[in-house]
Amino acid sequence: MVKVLLVDDDELNRDMLSRRLVRNNYTVVIAVNGEESIRMAETNQPDIILMDMNMPMMDGLEATRQIKNNPLTANIPILILSAHAMPSYAAKAIAGGGDDYDTKPIDLERLLGKIQALIKK
Repeated sequence: MVKVLLVDDDELNRDMLSRRLVRNNYTVVIAVNGEESIRMAETNQPDIILMDMNMPMMDGLEATRQIKNNPLTANIPILILSAHAMPSYAAKAIAGGGDDYDTKPIDLERLLGKIQALIKK
């Protein structure tokens, strides 16, 4: 079973997305901020990380940089999620180390397709 580390500071987003992923046969572990995501990526070794871009304390881009700079977690694909749909945000996410980008609100079928594509790489 594919293990997803879901990183989001918004409880409603975490709850909604984690339930939808579990219904689609994914195992989900949750981090509520960027700092926690770094530790959880190392200890849980997920198959993929869904990283919210905008979080307080440490945003998703800084957490992504740190995860990608750690030899133990560098190969875990990271899909950056954001409510900002402008192309400049997608470019910023990829330049910051993200492997792909998707927008909120989540289109589940599109997101599942991106997850599968990243895992197969």
